[in-house]
Amino acid sequence: MKITALIILAGCCFITGIIHSQVNQRKKMQKDTQYPKALVDYEDFKNLVTELEKQREKNLVSLDVFLKMAKEENVVILDTRSDFRFNRKHLKGAIHLDFTDFTQENLLKLIPDPNTRILIYCNNNFDGDPIDFASKMAKPKTNIETQILSNRKPIMLALNIPTHINLYGYGYKNIYELDELVNVNDSRITFEGTEMK
Repeated sequence: MKITALIILAGCCFITGIIHSQVNQRKKMQKDTQYPKALVDYEDFKNLVTELEKQREKNLVSLDVFLKMAKEENVVILDTRSDFRFNRKHLKGAIHLDFTDFTQENLLKLIPDPNTRILIYCNNNFDGDPIDFASKMAKPKTNIETQILSNRKPIMLALNIPTHINLYGYGYKNIYELDELVNVNDSRITFEGTEMK
């Protein structure tokens, strides 16, 4: 019985020693490892925003202009909402690339010619369907605000802006953005998707 207990005790000590050694080795590796800075550059983003600002303002279009452009040659309507939202309901004829899948390679597969005119829209362009076009906005909290803060308008966080900036950064300069809040029942527009069957 004593020999069995000694063997078990020796085994436990051996396993504890191995675990302790591995933990120390891991700590040393973490201490010695110097990772490079993340591939994130806020200055690049700010520079793109500044460069694009005036051009974007000129390329905001009404629904009528948007629909007219959509019928022209070398023009695509790009929907960058989630797969779920796109599959449920999108403008007829729109192509799709989820914004989270934007890479130079993915964009070139979808839109090989960077001179293509790209028409973009997002949830904040459509009213009357809070499920398929849920507005992206941050509303000010009202519980402990002063009178001044309670008069603040919501912050619009539309996907159009980061989509526009990223497309521009990837070399697509011919971008036009729908600039109206259109009722989903407007007879000028046609939707397609699983919710339209």
